[in-house]
Amino acid sequence: MATRPPHNSRRDFLRSITSATAALSLPAPAATRGPARRTLNLDQDWFFNGNPITLPHCVAPLSWQKWDPTAWERVWSYRRQFALPADVKGLRLFLHFDGVMIAASPELNGHALPEHLGGFLPFQYEITDLVNPKKNVLVVAVDSRWKSIPPEGSPKGPGSIDYLLPGGITGSVTLRAVPQVFISDVFAKSVDVLRKDRRLEIQCSVDAAALPASPIRLIATLRRGSQAICRASKDLVLEKSGETQTTLILTDLQGIDLWDVDAPHLYDLQTELLVGGKVLHDYRTRVGFREARFALDGFFLNGRRLQLFGLNRHELYPYVGRSMPRRVLRGDARILRREFNCNVVRCSHYPQSEAFLDACDELGLMVWEEIPGWQYLGDENWRDLAVRDVRDMVRRDRNHPSIVIWGVRINESHNDPALYHRTKQAAKSLDDSRPTSGSMVYHSTHDWFQDVFAFDDYHARPDGSVGLVDPLPGVPFFFSEAVGQFNYAARHGFDVKYRRTGDLRLQQNQAILHAQVHDRGLSDRRYCGVIAWCGFDYGSLLNSYQGVKYPGVADVFRIPKLGAAFYLAQVDPDVRPVIEPAFYWDFGPQSPSGPGDHAAIFSNCERLELLIDGHTHSILHPDRTAFPRIKYPPFFADLKIGGSGKPELRIDGYVGAPQVLSRSFSADPVQDQFLLHAGDRELLGDGADATRLLFKVVDKFGAPRAFAGGEVSFRIDGPGILVGDNPFNLADAGGAGAVWVKAKPNGGGQIAVEAQHSRFGKKSVQITVRPL
Repeated sequence: MATRPPHNSRRDFLRSITSATAALSLPAPAATRGPARRTLNLDQDWFFNGNPITLPHCVAPLSWQKWDPTAWERVWSYRRQFALPADVKGLRLFLHFDGVMIAASPELNGHALPEHLGGFLPFQYEITDLVNPKKNVLVVAVDSRWKSIPPEGSPKGPGSIDYLLPGGITGSVTLRAVPQVFISDVFAKSVDVLRKDRRLEIQCSVDAAALPASPIRLIATLRRGSQAICRASKDLVLEKSGETQTTLILTDLQGIDLWDVDAPHLYDLQTELLVGGKVLHDYRTRVGFREARFALDGFFLNGRRLQLFGLNRHELYPYVGRSMPRRVLRGDARILRREFNCNVVRCSHYPQSEAFLDACDELGLMVWEEIPGWQYLGDENWRDLAVRDVRDMVRRDRNHPSIVIWGVRINESHNDPALYHRTKQAAKSLDDSRPTSGSMVYHSTHDWFQDVFAFDDYHARPDGSVGLVDPLPGVPFFFSEAVGQFNYAARHGFDVKYRRTGDLRLQQNQAILHAQVHDRGLSDRRYCGVIAWCGFDYGSLLNSYQGVKYPGVADVFRIPKLGAAFYLAQVDPDVRPVIEPAFYWDFGPQSPSGPGDHAAIFSNCERLELLIDGHTHSILHPDRTAFPRIKYPPFFADLKIGGSGKPELRIDGYVGAPQVLSRSFSADPVQDQFLLHAGDRELLGDGADATRLLFKVVDKFGAPRAFAGGEVSFRIDGPGILVGDNPFNLADAGGAGAVWVKAKPNGGGQIAVEAQHSRFGKKSVQITVRPL
């Protein structure tokens, strides 16, 4: 029988408890969150189409473009055998799946388990009475056909939603052993955090297969590292089997540091279950104390007004769809927060991985998380699944302090009062501490029901610049999408594709449009902020080119485009001085006179000096007339010049009197070079861990070369696997691309990767694989 899963993470490994529930010895770091349970990781040793594979896994071989849904739209079979550790006797056993796209029908030792519909959230089965001590055979039928399951179901097929969904077992599978009575869930809700009498209300769920002979005791301890800050306890008599809920309250929290975007303080909460004075089980989760409030005059974090400044994100990757390991998933949060300087991200348009949310907690990146969907609403069974998705999303993720709002409407769908009353109530019943919302494409609150109005605004002013509608009166208001692929120059349509191989003027204008929308989002205090569309390109059949949609300020490989220049510069120069031209220093067929007469340079410097071939060309100051509100506006230069002499450009940046940064750019392609860079130099030999191997053609100073081509071929030696196109055609990607290097299971030693460019020769990197 299926039961609700405890809070999960791939770092959820077991703590020491009583001898009856001693942890399995696992070759991995100790857990900081999640139930203290015996966990057997089942990610390795699967067979798929007769071949050994490690999870996560995509059913179809993919390139970075030209995805074809027919490659994965069928029922696939995964198979694995496992034996039980000898010391789990007497414990309850649960088979847990992080996610399967898009329907799963497991079978254990010939016993069919109920089908699970939906690909984005975890599910589990109690299998205590189905397992054998020595040999168990698990078979999972993965149905990746187009089905009536959110977000799918439209009779128009995969082209009817904005993102493609390659099938597979896209997360981990674990076997979890717990006592007969255990803590199945903990929700830690911080209350009145801005007051001296702040408290932590701990809603604890206890699951009992049989009633203990004596009362149980629950003890909740809040810790900062190894320091215990406060503790509360409660005795409880279980009167029925199954799930019982109770509440503990922690007070005396005056010394708590609040979770904030610039200082994301986190604490560990340990809730123990004792029987007869002995610890039988415990549950650990991370918590943060913060107040996030959407008001008529803006958004307030911990009592101070903070403008929401962010990008939307799809959790789709080249070559593997949604099946990337934790390290790679976490990397997106780092890019958004540390490189693009966002303080918020929208998880569009489905719940995203716990690994990503964990990183958001740690980095101070606020999150809007929403249920799966895109415009389409299906039949009653489909709608019931949407309501279930709300419950599962909120249960799984409500302890993440980074999440400040729940999206409980299907993205850009028409109003359905009955459905959206149910979804809001489902969220509020599980977490009444956060507001609800859902993106709208028309400006009305009729039968709307939510707490915060979020508007997807794609319209142009008469001059072709970004327009924003006025906020609605009487309701907190912000923009959940803008810019994207909308054709602002034509004032209609979504046919703009920001491709590195596409129109150069379009590429150069993307950063300007993003700067405009955020500047205008600051024009009225009633705007809570803007979450623009979007961070990264992604696989799609809608308004796409060869199966890739191109609205991102970074490409599918997470390499910044010219459009990212605005975001890269929005950081204090004391933290990191930035000079980012929104152009290539190029005099090729698309730009024979160079970048042009109104070339944008994004910087956080106070002034810029431009030198051409060592001679001062111009002194620039930020354009605060056209961009009066953003902290670091663009600079504009007249760079319509002749390129026959292959001039060099140097940009010096000053804050006050000192020069804080200088960047140079070469127009001479003869001196171009090939760069190869591994994002990480050490991997864990678990068969899943991976790192990005980035490569690109640059000028002699390291600046991107426009429209560079050539073919890159790879050779890999050692305990690693190359995930990606080999060879890789750089011309298709505009001179920059990536593959991933994945560690082999049970591996250890050195991976050597050699990349050979058809013109520039060889480069190599080494990556160490640490054994489990």
